[in-house]
Amino acid sequence: MSDQIQRFMFDHTNVRGEIVTLAAAYHEVLDRHAYPPAVNELLGELLAAVALLTDTVKLDGTLSIEVRGQGMLSLLMAESNPGGELRAIARIAEDAVLPSEHASFRELVGEGQIVITLDPREGNRYQGIVALDEESLGGCLEAYFSQSEQLPTRLWLAADGARAGGLLLQRLPEESQNQDVDAWDRSVQLADTIKTEELLGLEQREVLYRLYHEETVRVFDPKALRFGCTCSRERMSYALHSLGQEELRDILQEQGAIDTQCHFCHTKYHYTAADIEILLDDPEAPSPTIH
Repeated sequence: MSDQIQRFMFDHTNVRGEIVTLAAAYHEVLDRHAYPPAVNELLGELLAAVALLTDTVKLDGTLSIEVRGQGMLSLLMAESNPGGELRAIARIAEDAVLPSEHASFRELVGEGQIVITLDPREGNRYQGIVALDEESLGGCLEAYFSQSEQLPTRLWLAADGARAGGLLLQRLPEESQNQDVDAWDRSVQLADTIKTEELLGLEQREVLYRLYHEETVRVFDPKALRFGCTCSRERMSYALHSLGQEELRDILQEQGAIDTQCHFCHTKYHYTAADIEILLDDPEAPSPTIH
């Protein structure tokens, strides 16, 4: 089963949808960390969700979803871009004892909020925030669309530690294009019958056929997805520069050099004292080289 996302729409209605399946990209994320199974499942749902939302908003840039909780998980974050690259991490609260097996969304994150950030290549950055008032990640994201986008949206998300998948339906505001007033309610009712094993184990077209074989569904070409990290020495340098001159020099005095790594992919970056001095003078300057 390929890692991909596929758009579809119901002809002569204002209802559209997307379906996503992930295996290799999901494995890449989990292989870099040692999270308990309960966290792995929720992280898989978040990966599927960020892929669905990126394709839905058609953003030419980066979209990230942060779940900031006050429970056993203090942070879940996933990021995606139009090139189909995905990455994600989880942060476990200090002294938290996570269940080894399945745990509910509410048990893991408790109270908190979801922050969705749209960072276009051109134009202004946008953030939307919604409280964690629902009992599932999908329900919280549906609330975000209702409050921020004012578009009726439903999500079905699933993950089992090996595969992750998701289905999204959205009703667009163009009522003039809708020739079937019951299309939205009917498409949602049919999607509510989807089983986790179907969403995770079947090919996307088979899922759509099982749900909507009596509907006229137009299916578009799928887009491939993969794990990809956007970290770079340049971005890490900006992060270090933001610590300020005094703190950087204190670290240098104590350690002689600075070693850091990306939380997403674990790529390591080494900065000598000379590197830091150049960085403090000009954060955009390259590291010195010896010829």
